[in-house]
Amino acid sequence: MNKTCFVIILVALFLGQIKAQTNDPVIMKIAGENILRSEFEYTFNKNNVEGKINDKRAIEEYVDLFINYKLKVKAALDNKFDTLSTFKDEFEQYRDAQLKSYLIDTMYIDSVARASYDNIKKSVGDSDILLVSHIMIAIPQKANDDVISKAKQKIDSLYQCVKAGEDFGELAKKYSEDKSSSSKGGLLPWLGPKSDLPDFTKKVYSMHPGEISSPFLSTAGYHIIKMHERKPLESYEERKPEIVRIWKSRGIESKAKEVGLRKLIQESNGSLDKEQVIDRLIEKASADNPDVKNLIREYRDGLLLYEAVNRLVWQPAAMDVAGVEKFFKKNKKNYTWSSPRFKGFLIFSKRKVNLEKAVKIVKPFDNREDAVKALKKELGQGIMKQLVVKYGVFKEGDDARVDHKVFGKPAPKVNINLSYYDVVGSMKNAPEIYSDDKKRVTSDYQDMKEKEWVKSLRSKYSYSVNKNILATVNNH
Repeated sequence: MNKTCFVIILVALFLGQIKAQTNDPVIMKIAGENILRSEFEYTFNKNNVEGKINDKRAIEEYVDLFINYKLKVKAALDNKFDTLSTFKDEFEQYRDAQLKSYLIDTMYIDSVARASYDNIKKSVGDSDILLVSHIMIAIPQKANDDVISKAKQKIDSLYQCVKAGEDFGELAKKYSEDKSSSSKGGLLPWLGPKSDLPDFTKKVYSMHPGEISSPFLSTAGYHIIKMHERKPLESYEERKPEIVRIWKSRGIESKAKEVGLRKLIQESNGSLDKEQVIDRLIEKASADNPDVKNLIREYRDGLLLYEAVNRLVWQPAAMDVAGVEKFFKKNKKNYTWSSPRFKGFLIFSKRKVNLEKAVKIVKPFDNREDAVKALKKELGQGIMKQLVVKYGVFKEGDDARVDHKVFGKPAPKVNINLSYYDVVGSMKNAPEIYSDDKKRVTSDYQDMKEKEWVKSLRSKYSYSVNKNILATVNNH
């Protein structure tokens, strides 16, 4: 290359970089990653439910949320959650769906469809293809005379119903024993002259459209056939949409994607691997639709964020019983109920006498475990099998039996085998222990632990914001 050409190319590349930086400058740097203005704008605008896209204050307030979001993703990557098979499977499925039109080898699908048509054409030859429905009563192989006789009686009865004008499709749905077609009113796929049931095929090819056969026997059982249509096989172009639809229902697009990806790798002469090819396709798709790259990145980051928060905060916090108890005691005054709730036992029984005994036994207890032990000891295992014992906090509407006994609602319809029921406990205005409102207290504890975690991430990783570029968000 001569000096002049080299300089021209170098200048062109330099000007291209300047243009790219000008069009989409770096707005932040978070944990060593450059964040472009376009990404921040996309995320801000998508989450700005109030529509204040040019509100300076709203943009500045979103900065902290965005930084926290990116730091959580960084924590996920540091913990290698992106290597989890669950993450990879879900992300790749979504990503490839966005790249579907670029990944799938349509020539492969067409070749498979063409081969299917050629097989059909070979099978059909010069004959017509037929569309029929049938009602079938199956006869097992080596069935005895009694089984065959009962099947014959049943098919004859159905034939009388057909002759009397009852709907053929409805009869097939109710009585046909061919489960693959009964739900469709007995409708079968288009048939050719070659079949696994020669007796059946011979019969249908002797019929005319609109005709209904009398019952006849094949190797599968007794049939009644309704002929809908017969016609010559269509051309490939006419039949192709139906064939492709069937193959798609069988998952051919997944195979076509593999073929397409393998072809693209081969076309690079081995210079690109799978992920590099995917990256190229994302760039290509983004040129056609700028949101593609943002959608894929957003989905990836969302999955990673969930894995990080769930595995590093939510699950550990939910299992930290001592921590939740301590949190509840410290914040107990914050937990009240808008209306009183019943705390105690709900017992229902098959026999009234057993219920009365059970009520007396559980009165001293304030938990189900100890109450059940006492019941087993006093009543025995046999009677315990006739009792159902629940313990917890019930608000109005949680259980119709409690509503009746405690909140003065009408008596509910009950299981006849457990028709006697009663409650033992008292009304409470607020939870006494964390388990009285376990879901809410645990959720609040998880929120607190997540805030502590985010604070630690902000201490661990560096981040900075270019205020000058931030001022140009949605205004350039």
